[in-house]
Amino acid sequence: MKSLAILSLALGVVATLTAQDEARPRARDIGLAPGVFTPGPLNAITDVTGVTVGHVTLNEGDHVRTGVTVIVPHQGNVFQDKVPGAVFVGNAFGKLAGSTQVEELGTIETPVALTNTLSVGAVMDGLVRWTIEQPGNQNVRSVNALVGETNDGGLNDIRGQHVRPQHVLDAIKDARGGVVREGSVGAGTGTQSFGWKGGIGTSSRRLESRYGGYTVGVLVQSNYGGVLTMGGAPIGKLLGRYAYQPKPQAAGRSGRAEDAGDGSCMIVVATDAPIDARDLKRLAARAVFGLARTGSSYSNGSGDFAIAFSTAADLRTRFGAAAPQPRTVLPSDGVSPLFQAALEATEEAVYNSLLKATSVISRSGKAEALPIQRVKEILERYPRN
Repeated sequence: MKSLAILSLALGVVATLTAQDEARPRARDIGLAPGVFTPGPLNAITDVTGVTVGHVTLNEGDHVRTGVTVIVPHQGNVFQDKVPGAVFVGNAFGKLAGSTQVEELGTIETPVALTNTLSVGAVMDGLVRWTIEQPGNQNVRSVNALVGETNDGGLNDIRGQHVRPQHVLDAIKDARGGVVREGSVGAGTGTQSFGWKGGIGTSSRRLESRYGGYTVGVLVQSNYGGVLTMGGAPIGKLLGRYAYQPKPQAAGRSGRAEDAGDGSCMIVVATDAPIDARDLKRLAARAVFGLARTGSSYSNGSGDFAIAFSTAADLRTRFGAAAPQPRTVLPSDGVSPLFQAALEATEEAVYNSLLKATSVISRSGKAEALPIQRVKEILERYPRN
């Protein structure tokens, strides 16, 4: 009977969270449509063909509020067919494991995983385990697992290191195309942004045929601070929560130093455009620049990282191949529309991470969800950009 009661309670919590998530809008539902380009059909990173996303959410007792999110670049053997990739560091107060080899070789050979700061090691272990177990990888003796993080210790028992390698395997098994779950899920379960609940958010842009018809998709793990701006409206200032405000923080807030603009943001950018590591790094930079549109302070304590990869099949590097390989690469003079798309999609992905996030309470603290109605009222007073 006790087991049944616990199961019923767990199912009730899941049902409640699901209902809350469905009730909360995305940016376009409240009239926020940043930029000039049109989103893909799902307005998600999964609009880039072949890209899948999976989450494992750990919401246990009154102390565990964390998880893992994985982004899988293509449905083949990622180690055997490495995708061109790059990283850009806006501010390096954080841990992006595996970034040095990506910087050196310009390739990504595992799914990209996101988690909390003290679980990077466990997630690397999980990615390595998954990779060496893939058919055809029996003789692999070196794996460059790529893992990003933000610190969710304001809501999660981060010192307990509750993420395990098996959770990574479960997240990859869960990875799929289609609609991406956003908000307080996966690696965004315990994150906070601008004094509110942050989380996972995603968006995409599809270029017109005159610009190649390419798609750019972005996924963010928002956990950073500043002065929240949405569609040009000073939401943070008008709601009374923003960095460096000239008054003491109200009692009852979480332990996060929101008044200092601290925190971090991990950004993953995917595109089907045939661009190499050099221009992928430039694309990743635009994603980090895109955080400025949302009011980021890029503070000393913020780890702002972007990872970018291309799914273009003929740009993949076959493991062990040494012969010349013909490639079609978009020249640098053709990448500007992609840069614009990355700026727009990053901005909207951050909005979605905040709007879809639900309130989270734990013994470590509390993070309230952004108040939708108040945001809508403010937006109505400002011209839409």
